[in-house]
Amino acid sequence: MQTQNDFLKNQARCISHEIRNQISISDVYCEIIRKHLQKNNVSIPSVDNALNCIQKSSQMINNSLLDLKALGNYEYKTLDLNSILLQGIELAKVYVHEKHIDILFEAEQNCIVSVDENKFLAALINLLKNAVEAIEFEGWIKIQTEVFNDFAKVKISNNGEKIPQNFIERLFDEGQTTKNYGSGLGLFISKNNLKLMGADLNLIKSDNVSTVFEITVPIKKS
Repeated sequence: MQTQNDFLKNQARCISHEIRNQISISDVYCEIIRKHLQKNNVSIPSVDNALNCIQKSSQMINNSLLDLKALGNYEYKTLDLNSILLQGIELAKVYVHEKHIDILFEAEQNCIVSVDENKFLAALINLLKNAVEAIEFEGWIKIQTEVFNDFAKVKISNNGEKIPQNFIERLFDEGQTTKNYGSGLGLFISKNNLKLMGADLNLIKSDNVSTVFEITVPIKKS
């Protein structure tokens, strides 16, 4: 006899399968557009970048949907930290829209990390999206790195509205949000996914000057 838990798992697998099929359409059309431009010798860097972002976002959605089908779905890759941070910044730029926000990247050193690329990017993009939403119209977001012997720290700061004090202690709890339209899942999922990769996510401060989050990630030894 099928239990309720088995039923929910089967439903999740079916829904995941159907959504992934629909998402694949976006990927196919991206390739059609790309080939059409190449055939006509048309080179538009902004369009090419947009197509790359759409396809990467589709890949990240597919990765998340796979989590519905199997627990512990982590695909580790050896990557240089600066490259994955720059990729996340490029993907997150879409959230800026008509705001005047400078996104600054400062890294004196680079290092190699072993992470699930899609989940690490998802956590980074979530932090950048939150930073954009915290800024009403004009401001800045900074991504800074520090490299130590065994780990690296990635600081994501912004000069937007500070996080209310009554939310800070439970900021990473499931369902906690300062937004009227938020689900309260972004930071909860980000922290848990990073933890399962041996990394960590914490709030360093949030005051009238700036809000600073920090990702600590182990360095892969050669």
